Amino acid sequence: MIPSRPVRPGLLHPALPAVFLLALLALCGAAGCSRDEGSRASAAGPEGEFETLELRYQGNNGTVSPIELAEDLGYLAPIRLNFVGSTVSGPQSVQAVVTGDTDFGGAFNGAIIKLIAAKAPIVAVVGYYGVDEHRQSGFYVLNDSPLRTARDLLDRSISMNTLGAHSEFMVKEFLSRNQLAPEEARRVTLLVVPPVNGEQLLREKQVDVASLSDIYRDRALERGGIRPLFSDYELYGKFTAGSYVMKTSFIKKNPRTARRFVEATARAIEWARSTPRETVVARCIALMKKRGRNEEDSAIKYWRSYGVAGKGGLIAERDFQIWIDWMVRSGELKPGEIALDRVYTNEFNPYANEQATP
Repeated sequence: MIPSRPVRPGLLHPALPAVFLLALLALCGAAGCSRDEGSRASAAGPEGEFETLELRYQGNNGTVSPIELAEDLGYLAPIRLNFVGSTVSGPQSVQAVVTGDTDFGGAFNGAIIKLIAAKAPIVAVVGYYGVDEHRQSGFYVLNDSPLRTARDLLDRSISMNTLGAHSEFMVKEFLSRNQLAPEEARRVTLLVVPPVNGEQLLREKQVDVASLSDIYRDRALERGGIRPLFSDYELYGKFTAGSYVMKTSFIKKNPRTARRFVEATARAIEWARSTPRETVVARCIALMKKRGRNEEDSAIKYWRSYGVAGKGGLIAERDFQIWIDWMVRSGELKPGEIALDRVYTNEFNPYANEQATP
């Protein structure tokens, strides 16, 4: 569903400083001041079909992403992942790609569009998380909260992991569909809170509404005492929400490595989709213990789905067009400013051939 009557930019507490920073970083990368992806030693010997055997990335403690699962399943071999640190948001993850500190990152598709509009030299190569009946982000209040409608959010606070990404888009859409005027929407305060702390701050009444996603949401619901106000699944149904991105220069220099990365991700998504949930969870817990990051594994036990709509993470036009249309209507983009072939590619996905088959 295409959003109607979107809120104009600037109505909520905007993430302008982060957007400007990312734009500068993107320009810096385009000008050649990022680290050279080709400076690392390339593969040699029998593994020499790949330009590099190492992919640097940022991860999230307490979770296992599709590419991490892919490596553990052996789908990425002989390429290895090199964990360089944790991230709490998609824009931060992509920022590291733009500056050359990592080789791939992942973010909400709307945030990817914003970064590309800011001249970030990146392209989405495969979907890696989404929304379905099992995996969704909800906006929750305490059971005794008086908040029940969009208008009740005026002069209230909502926690989310970052601004300018998935959760902020959902809040804006919720307000828009309920016809809040621009001056009213400006009275809603968005607060940046690490996902792991959202439930705690809600229960301590330090925020009025908390954005809780998939495993954090299910864990909070099991404890009880909270109820949903709205969710992304209610707003949009099933869709791929976020994608892995790489720099265009990295792909040009490392096409075979990029292809193996996408293929491995695609296979892991389908393995998780077709494998009993208990088996997937057990594999993820074993992986977390094996990688030795001193992580808490209680949340992963609530894993139910990656939520990816397309087979093997195939990116559909709708996955990005819906947000481009939204931003054009809100005035954040000009009509025709962003072409879809600049935003994503399914070139490396092995399931693209199946999609093209009648």
